[in-house]
Amino acid sequence: MTDEFYPEDYDDEEEGEEQYYAIRPNKTRIKQEIAEIFAMAEEICQMSPAHIAEFNLPESIEQALLDAGKMPANAARKRQLKYVTGKLREIDTVAEVQEKLARMKSNSAHATREHHQAERWRDKLLADTGNQQLTQLISEYPTADSQYLRQLQRNAQKELKDSKPPKSARLLYKYLKQLISGDSE
Repeated sequence: MTDEFYPEDYDDEEEGEEQYYAIRPNKTRIKQEIAEIFAMAEEICQMSPAHIAEFNLPESIEQALLDAGKMPANAARKRQLKYVTGKLREIDTVAEVQEKLARMKSNSAHATREHHQAERWRDKLLADTGNQQLTQLISEYPTADSQYLRQLQRNAQKELKDSKPPKSARLLYKYLKQLISGDSE
């Protein structure tokens, strides 16, 4: 019975040996990461040079992105983006770049939503013959200057009626945009 082997009785560490197992990276996951970085590089290269500079990338990567942005959508651009993808994989800040890109995109979507909302309110105020829309706007945004809004509404409606340049309508839109975004002067 002494010749029987029990695995719990055998301990490699007692003999000073450590076993290392080769852990092969998951190829599918690596390909997915490369595709994500490629898509991110494609989005970034379509931005303006000022926005690209905000990512604080190494100069060689930034220049490669700017070059890719100037190229037409063809094989050369794809090769350039593959080069950028390879360079981006080498740096440690890829997650930060992805996060910053997501923030920039959400800010852009948020700004577009505010723009459309301000345009709708302006159009409602210009079409309103009474004070229904103005009252509704003031109830939604209690910090609004009702007297100033009423004056802008009245002047914009008069300009529209007299076929004059829409100076007051622009001022109304600007004020509504500030009101909706929460900016105050």
